[in-house]
Amino acid sequence: MRKFTLIAAAAAVALTLAGCASSAAPTATSSAAACTPTAAGTTSDAVTATGDLDTLPTTTFTAPLTATATERTVTTVGTGAEVTEGSLATIDFTLYNGTSGKQLFTTTDAEIGSQKVTVDQTQFLPGIVKAVQCSTVGSRIVAVVPPADAWSTNGNSTLGVAATDTVVFVIDVKDVTEAPAATTAPTPTTDPNMPTRATGADQPAPAGFPTVTLADDGTPTVTIPSTPAPTTLQMATLKLGTGAVVGDGDTVTVQYQGVNWTTGAVFDESWTKGGPTSFATNKVIKGFGAALVGATVGSQVIVVIPPDQGYGATGQASAGIGGTDDLVFVVDILATASAAK
Repeated sequence: MRKFTLIAAAAAVALTLAGCASSAAPTATSSAAACTPTAAGTTSDAVTATGDLDTLPTTTFTAPLTATATERTVTTVGTGAEVTEGSLATIDFTLYNGTSGKQLFTTTDAEIGSQKVTVDQTQFLPGIVKAVQCSTVGSRIVAVVPPADAWSTNGNSTLGVAATDTVVFVIDVKDVTEAPAATTAPTPTTDPNMPTRATGADQPAPAGFPTVTLADDGTPTVTIPSTPAPTTLQMATLKLGTGAVVGDGDTVTVQYQGVNWTTGAVFDESWTKGGPTSFATNKVIKGFGAALVGATVGSQVIVVIPPDQGYGATGQASAGIGGTDDLVFVVDILATASAAK
């Protein structure tokens, strides 16, 4: 089997918004003085996982399993250090399809090995993070994870997970260390030939969208309408550029501003942080990436992102984003570089 770089390569719902999201959460660490573990449930309690730690467990449960929220049962309580939010946990895990009962993947394969997980739901699957957070080194954990905390409505065809499948993780916690300083923050673009704002032709905004007015330098001001936030992803083009089309996985250079629909507050932007920034379209939260792919350089797009396409039901507390808050991004697309190059 190929080495599986822990779900970060496969999990569309757990990606860091490199630039937009990492700035919304400038550090992955936070105080863990009152660590509250994810609760056990009747479903996770019904899963048995036996065998020595750090080896392929013998796992039994009656399929199909369903869960509406992640459930976490600790079957072996370790005596080592506690895994806290923002720390770097080293784990072995085995993944099962809760619908079919099939084993899908294990790190106990000699060619794969243990994986390191930053305990941060913006970087890894929320279900994994909820399982290991507040555990101790030497523990074995059974986690039953619904689609919302796994691969959401996309599923994961590579692993054999359908969009409606609940999954089961059996996780052995091997070590924990302090996470290294974040290195994913975007670097302001300094190319003197790079435009600093979208130059495309103005387009009418659809009815019901937030209104956007621009300062002389292009900085947007977003006004949220009094209507309820949409429940599905909404996108529109405010300026239509004639440049290259942004492809999935391309590295784009943009100016952006993020606004919380509920509060109307700007929670992150490039305009006040040194100018345009660059990141890959497949390394951002799902709704943000969807707004970029297929757009053209020179365009300005606006996207309204519901929680299931953003930070999920946990939100992003450090940025003042609640679990029910829609996000509004206005993005000027200044350049793109193909992922194939």
